[in-house]
Amino acid sequence: MGYSQLKIPRICEYCSKPFEAKTVSTRFCSKECGNKSGKEVKKQAKEDERKQQILKESAASIAKIQTRPYISIAEAVILYGISKNTIHRLIKSGRIPAINLGERLTRISRVHIEAMFPAIELPEKPKEQSTKMIYEPNECYTIAEVSTKFGVSLSTVNKTIRRFGVPMRQVGKFVYVPKEQIDKIFASKQ
Repeated sequence: MGYSQLKIPRICEYCSKPFEAKTVSTRFCSKECGNKSGKEVKKQAKEDERKQQILKESAASIAKIQTRPYISIAEAVILYGISKNTIHRLIKSGRIPAINLGERLTRISRVHIEAMFPAIELPEKPKEQSTKMIYEPNECYTIAEVSTKFGVSLSTVNKTIRRFGVPMRQVGKFVYVPKEQIDKIFASKQ
């Protein structure tokens, strides 16, 4: 079997250096770059797996923390995603009452922290009613008429109709679009 004489210019996916590939499926400039990329993929997969494991392990402890009325600063950091410095600053300013039971035994009220984050009610989105096209055929163009009137290709007309969300109606083999909307769109382009 002979070697290919192809020389395809590519950029290495690992080191980002340009090189000439001899096959269309070559992704890396050298075997070393391919090996390093493979190691990175494996390392990333291990990291993702470790994060999932930590999440599973901490789910039980988070559930336990949520039932207690007083929590430590470290637990508040985990539960609410606030930095330790912010919690200490809020304690100093008096916005959060705290009890100091000894060195590194500061406890804060979970109720007071939750009061700082009021619940936000998201408004429900009204369901969009699909509007039927009520235009008469004399108020509409066909796709071919739009193409000839404005001197653009059929594919350009179709792309423009989709991009601007112009309502379409198919009757037989003809697709109708409202004249007023098409005139506005193509008038702004000329």
